[in-house]
Amino acid sequence: MTHVEDELADQPDCWSRAASEVSRYEGELPTPGERVAIVGCGTSFFMAQSAAALRETAGHGETDAFAASEFPHGRTYDHVVALTRSGTTTEVLDLLTRLRGRTRTTVLTADPNTPVMTAADHTVVLDHADEHSVVQTRFATTALTLLRAHLGLHTEAVVADARTALAEPLPPGLVECGQFTFLGRGWTVGLASEAALKMREAALAWTEAYPAMEYRHGPISITTAGTATWMFGEPPGGLAEQVGATGGLWVPAGLDPLAELVRAQRLAVALAAARGLDPDRPRHLTRSVILAP
Repeated sequence: MTHVEDELADQPDCWSRAASEVSRYEGELPTPGERVAIVGCGTSFFMAQSAAALRETAGHGETDAFAASEFPHGRTYDHVVALTRSGTTTEVLDLLTRLRGRTRTTVLTADPNTPVMTAADHTVVLDHADEHSVVQTRFATTALTLLRAHLGLHTEAVVADARTALAEPLPPGLVECGQFTFLGRGWTVGLASEAALKMREAALAWTEAYPAMEYRHGPISITTAGTATWMFGEPPGGLAEQVGATGGLWVPAGLDPLAELVRAQRLAVALAAARGLDPDRPRHLTRSVILAP
């Protein structure tokens, strides 16, 4: 097995552990009523988008998500939460340095032996979810699970769905498709973007991601026989029928959206294998992006 396969298969156990330990971090994570920004880069940014939508929808307070490099320094936040698996990402470290002493910060990371441990006011270390692979799977979803549990939105049913996602075969005809579009609504828009990123990283696939209602404002024009449209969460009325009319393959969401992401990760690995690619060695990528000063 590749590292990616091994690590994505470990996600149900990682999620259960993170949810069981969330009470240890109550003092480090945002409290209801705080104005919060959640930041990250790449996969971590997409998890930040999902976490921000979940928190605000749950009524815990205004919550924004930004790529760390695009943080709006003219705005005021009570608390900034940063996600970084490696703890060495340049943009995250630069942002935390700028915020020191004026905004409360918390970082979720996988490696306790990195500069980010002293760059933030508080740290949450999910070292049991660290990864060998360049391509992120279990750290990202475990960090999101911790934040979900902190909001009271995680149940063991999510873990059960993840085990189902790992055990059941992928929909027939999916690996043979030449183009993939992932759709989300609300907090699952970030998951759709992450699914598309996994496909690009691991399998060099042509993938796109959109809010579900935006898909009909142009992107549906590329959908035809030999393409797939995968929905994360409940689809808008009539969308499945519209995709069917194009000849494209419609993939409905039958599981919790985070478990659906596990299925998409499996697809990325399967497609990489079909194309003779090694998902542990994605083209032009490294485990951490460290920019020259």
